[in-house]
Amino acid sequence: MTYAALFRHQFWGEGTYELAIEVGSSDDADLQAVLDAVWGAAGVRGCYGHRDREPEEQEAVPCSVVSLEEFGQLLGRVRLPSGELVVCEVTAVRGGDDSGDWLDLGVPLSALRQAGVTFEDGPYHRSAAADDWLAVIGLDAFRRAPFSLGLVGWSVSGLADAGTLDGVLPAKRGMGYLLPGGGGLRYGAVND
Repeated sequence: MTYAALFRHQFWGEGTYELAIEVGSSDDADLQAVLDAVWGAAGVRGCYGHRDREPEEQEAVPCSVVSLEEFGQLLGRVRLPSGELVVCEVTAVRGGDDSGDWLDLGVPLSALRQAGVTFEDGPYHRSAAADDWLAVIGLDAFRRAPFSLGLVGWSVSGLADAGTLDGVLPAKRGMGYLLPGGGGLRYGAVND
């Protein structure tokens, strides 16, 4: 197993490349449905609560909203399209009464680099390969549990919302968008 799949060998502070999903409500059942859909679509292996211990050093926890609230994140391992196994995490931002919840599936940039994923030069970490992979996960998850909006890229959670977009993909996109409409989900890839 490479360092890309080890929890303690990541630089968690530099952010994650993520699929950020605006759930569309703040109901626990809706958040659980999206969590289950994303976990299954990504093929996440294991479910753990601690970043400072490897999976072999801790008990598995249920893949649930209750566990998310208890630990602040859920961790596992996922296989990239290249076949490389990497660590991943799921976090949630609860919106409360005024706004809906967000659920984010992220892979630390350090794990992606260790797995050989390359990024464009510039001020933002961008990878067409990672974008496409996460978009496919989002498209599959949407079929299992519809959501209001998906964003794909480096630390993108909350940078847009479905209400502001009002069903229209931005013409210039610095991140990927998964936007429901017409009975399906449209993917607008980065073009700026």
